[in-house]
Amino acid sequence: MLEKTTRVNFLFDFYKDLLTAKQSNYMELYYLEDYSLGEISEAFEVSRQAVYDNINRTESMLESYESKLGLYDKFQKRVKMIEEIDQALFNSNLNRVKELLTALKEID
Repeated sequence: MLEKTTRVNFLFDFYKDLLTAKQSNYMELYYLEDYSLGEISEAFEVSRQAVYDNINRTESMLESYESKLGLYDKFQKRVKMIEEIDQALFNSNLNRVKELLTALKEID
């Protein structure tokens, strides 16, 4: 569950500008503020089921955006390469640093 929450939080960070205000509000309250479905439904005066459906639909939309744009995947690749560069520098492996920097530039 924690892995899913982390992924959705990252996807939300990358793609929140593509969501409606209501979708953003629900996702922020549910995933970032840790509100329950019931608390969100009370705050917006809608049914718990409506909140649940909206969050599920929005999660699907975020996954769809990611499959098309790949911002989160590129971010993860960059983070991994930066860690590898750090390790290569620590080991004074400058050839590996050059390889990784070249690969890092090619991600986008």
